[in-house]
Formats: sequence, C-alpha cells, structure tokens
Amino acid sequence: MEEKVRPARADELDKLIDLYRHLNPEDEFADKDRFEAIWKRIQTDKDIYYFVIEQEARFIASCYLAVIPNLTRGGSPIGFVENVITHPDYRRKGYAAAVLNEAIQTSWSHGCYKVILQSGRKRTEGHKLYEKMGFNKDSKYGYELRR
Repeated sequence: MEEKVRPARADELDKLIDLYRHLNPEDEFADKDRFEAIWKRIQTDKDIYYFVIEQEARFIASCYLAVIPNLTRGGSPIGFVENVITHPDYRRKGYAAAVLNEAIQTSWSHGCYKVILQSGRKRTEGHKLYEKMGFNKDSKYGYELRR
C-alpha cells in the first residue's frame, strides 16, 4: 500500500459522497445544496477531520474524526471516530487501518485521553480490525437513540 492518508480538501465532497454510497446504500444524497452547506461548515471546524486515501482519482477509504472538548479527565478531549469505510474493490488491503491509524494519531496529538469508535453490530470484519488495532469492545457499553 503506497497511497498516503490525508485530510479531504474542500473541493472533494463529491468523491466522499461517492465512497459513502458503499457505507449505507440506502442513504440519500440528492440535496446537493444541503450537503455542500454541511461540508462548508465542516471545513471551518478545526476539530473535525475526514481522512482519506485516494487512488485513480477516487476515494478508496475514509474515516471521520471529531475531537470533542471535555471537562473531565483534567480537560483532556475525546477523539470520536465514525464512518470508517473502504470501497468494496479495495478491502482487506490495509486501507481502513491506515485511515483509522491517522485518526488515532491525530487524537493523541490533540491530547485526547481516549478514542471512541462505534460500529454496526453486523460489521464483523470491521470489528476484527478494530480489536487488532487495540480497541476494547468490553470496556464500555454503547447506546444510541434514533429518531
């Protein structure tokens, strides 16, 4: 794997959405103006990162990191990772691990005391990777509430 992990640039929203179509195929991305406004807001937040790997002019892997301010643990922030995705044609080649490692290292460089990652229960291949990278599935319970 020679491709370099880097932050997504402001002009690369379309490439990110194309990759996300493989994460949740049922998601709707038709309202381009809405997603451009969200992306513009994300680009101005110094604590939000979209790490990507690009090959042949398209993104083949990505993950999202939010560095969240915190008033416990001596004020140390928390790294929150979501949307870890590798294009189906490029899976099992280390790309997800590479973007995830970049998110972890960025979290540590921001002084985060922990990195949190959520994953769908049925994504067992991803779970193996996360555990291999040191994430502990037994240390906390994760809950969600959806509308």
